[in-house]
Amino acid sequence: MSATVGTAEPLPLGAAATSARGPYPTLPQLVAAGFPRNTSGVHSATKREGKWIETSVADFTATVRRAALGLAALGVSRGDRVAIHAEPSTEWLALDLAALTLGAVTVPIYPTQPGDQVAFILADSGSTVYVTSAARIWRGVADNVKGVASVRTLVGVRGALDPAMLAWDDLLARGDALGAAGGAALDAAREQVRPDDLATLIYTSGTTGTPKGVMLTHANLTSNVLAVLPGLPWDLEGERPHARVLSYLPLSHVFERMLSYTYQYIGYPIWFIEVVEEIAGDLQTVKPVHFSTVPRVLEKVFAGVHGRAAEMHGLQKRIFTWAVAVADRYKVDAVPSVADRVQRRLADRLVYAKLRERFGGRLKAITSGGAALSAPVMNFFNAIGVFCGQGYGQTETSPVITMYDPKRLRAGSIGLPISNVETRLAPDGELLVRGPNVMRGYYNNPTQTAEVLEPDGWLHTGDIVTRDDDGFLYITDRKKDLFKLSTGKYVAPQPIEMQLVASPLIEQAVVIGNGVQFCSALLVPNETELERRLAEQGQSLDRPVERSEAARAIVQAEIDTVNRGLAKWEQVRAFRLLGQPWTIEDGSLTPTLKIKRRVIDERYRPLIQSMYA
Repeated sequence: MSATVGTAEPLPLGAAATSARGPYPTLPQLVAAGFPRNTSGVHSATKREGKWIETSVADFTATVRRAALGLAALGVSRGDRVAIHAEPSTEWLALDLAALTLGAVTVPIYPTQPGDQVAFILADSGSTVYVTSAARIWRGVADNVKGVASVRTLVGVRGALDPAMLAWDDLLARGDALGAAGGAALDAAREQVRPDDLATLIYTSGTTGTPKGVMLTHANLTSNVLAVLPGLPWDLEGERPHARVLSYLPLSHVFERMLSYTYQYIGYPIWFIEVVEEIAGDLQTVKPVHFSTVPRVLEKVFAGVHGRAAEMHGLQKRIFTWAVAVADRYKVDAVPSVADRVQRRLADRLVYAKLRERFGGRLKAITSGGAALSAPVMNFFNAIGVFCGQGYGQTETSPVITMYDPKRLRAGSIGLPISNVETRLAPDGELLVRGPNVMRGYYNNPTQTAEVLEPDGWLHTGDIVTRDDDGFLYITDRKKDLFKLSTGKYVAPQPIEMQLVASPLIEQAVVIGNGVQFCSALLVPNETELERRLAEQGQSLDRPVERSEAARAIVQAEIDTVNRGLAKWEQVRAFRLLGQPWTIEDGSLTPTLKIKRRVIDERYRPLIQSMYA
């Protein structure tokens, strides 16, 4: 075992449930324990400019050591902050592990984070080294980064993007120059790293204000990795010969980062894709057994499959439409009838097997996180033979709190608490959690820490949940997002918004109603689907879409369908169509694609008021 990232005996995967209760290793020890399991010849691969760059386990460990020595040559030592502002890649993993090996603290920053927030994160964390990758990221934040006093060194993964920036290869060369003496010092530094040491500062996406730096230790993260292993819905050993996993979510997001440690620990090579829009082709190349995603991607696939029938004709169309209808009837938490089982087997041969091939043909499971996954979408993917479940967590909990039970899926449920996490419900329904994965607190922010973290370790999640008789949890809404109509009725907007965006016609939705007499909505339509539906009726889509009466009529029909399943006070009684989607760049979405409701309320105030005139 290389001394680069620590020494640890590989823990038998079947023993993970016991180990999840501690004692816990450091992150370098956890990752190193998985290297002997990876017999694929590839530790990870990164797609750049259309080409895959593969890195072996031996080359990865060597790069980690060189990068750690390079950081040491820059003066980085125990407790120092190293900021990583880059897209996911092999270098991201290597730099993270290099800093952790020194006892330093990594500060991940979303590639899409605006310059003012990047500057705040760097200054608040006291980062001394800033690492970026693509020119498109650097261009938007260069002046902000250069204005932060604590930042002493800039590093470019893909080369020096600025005269003041050090190229990645130069960083590694500086490490090489330290020679044997540097290596001995590195080994000594690694031995000083403890499980309870701070490993990372992850700044929340800030839906309601300034981002907060979540302090997570090595043990916070490794305890979470070990606790989720028993629930993974595929045979870890049996899939090893073809055990590639695909990763496209930012490693700055705690869930994808925790999964990266999990993949390395179980010995699965990670394939990082460069452009999300190319994921369909990349799935064919990588042929993964697993990938994680956000619900919106699955919702788009779901809508796309349902829309395909319109492009078909004759017998092919009838067979495809029938098979999709069979899948739509499937319920993960119900026992299918004999007739339903027979129809699914036939539909699998005729249609579902071909749909699975679009995911590469080896896909065993998709894990959805970051937001609630609707029951129809979860049911559909499981019906076509791809396990699809959702978990739940927060940055403050490293992140997983609950996850699916592969043998007892419940549509709409966030699952059951993982083995080393306690949960209880407050009188108002808020979920409280306690366990080894709970953060140390918010950095430089004792006041807000005290607001969510009790002295005895219970964390207030801010999510309102219900629990069924079998212990499965269901999120009702964010506590801070609940609003009260002028009639006195409380409304949870997120479940209504989920039902609205389940329609292929609606891309984004925000339900409004605080302090007024009824619920209304701002909707961003799917103009392509609108055009197709209107063409079927012999009509065309007028532009701009905000003023199209034909568009309003067809969307109104979708809203009427949703309203039939809602309580009277929850029903959407007015809406406005918008011609432009909400984006991270325009400040409407957080880096994790959550709606900034305060921004929406302020930006569209006159339009909102027009619905109540």
